[in-house]
Amino acid sequence: MANSNIACIIAEHVTMHFDGKMLFSVQHLSFSQADVIYLQGDNGSGKSTLMKLLAGLSIASEGSITAHGFEKSHWWRKDGLVGKALYLHQHPYLFDGSVKYNLTFAAKQASKNKQLLTKRVEQAIEMAQLGHLLDNSASNLSGGERQRLAMARAWIIQPTLLMLDEPTSNMDKPSQLLVLDMIKQLKEEGTGLLLSSHQACGLTSLCNKHWFITNKQIKVSDDAPHNSDQTLLTTMELNYAN
Repeated sequence: MANSNIACIIAEHVTMHFDGKMLFSVQHLSFSQADVIYLQGDNGSGKSTLMKLLAGLSIASEGSITAHGFEKSHWWRKDGLVGKALYLHQHPYLFDGSVKYNLTFAAKQASKNKQLLTKRVEQAIEMAQLGHLLDNSASNLSGGERQRLAMARAWIIQPTLLMLDEPTSNMDKPSQLLVLDMIKQLKEEGTGLLLSSHQACGLTSLCNKHWFITNKQIKVSDDAPHNSDQTLLTTMELNYAN
């Protein structure tokens, strides 16, 4: 049974079909504020689909997905799951307008002190190194810049649960380090994180759980895999600091 004091999303006996074939199935999954989960699987295994299910953006073929420990949804929300976990796609949706508009619009949606939000926007601009892009149209950004902007928006909102789909896939190494810092801080602030990648990377050093989609099943482990990429990332951090 879920701890009512901790916000979480629970999937029970879930099966997902695509084009008449089973994509994956799992008996039980729990994603909570205490978790930093590494979601691993080959391309096409269903990582993005699973995240969309947990975000309430898609419906499972079988089984149930429920949210616990969150504030009551607005009366106009038909699906109580939508809005509980923020899903950030590797090709994120950005609003029409400037980079600055995207950041300030995100701040307006957060139910936090206005003064604190203003400071958080300023911090996000610095952390994501977006200062020179503030007046640029978001539609003209490169792939890596779009991901940095989307990550900065999420950092401003400080969501309870955040799912990041290949968050550094289009980035050079310096940009990856910027995003890693934002993800680290969200973890420290109590945001539950689900990070997907088709292979182990530097982000896995943050994780305390491992979900692995293999042979159409989702395997769950309390140990996240580690590899030499993390040593490389640590070395890079030292190099950029000097």
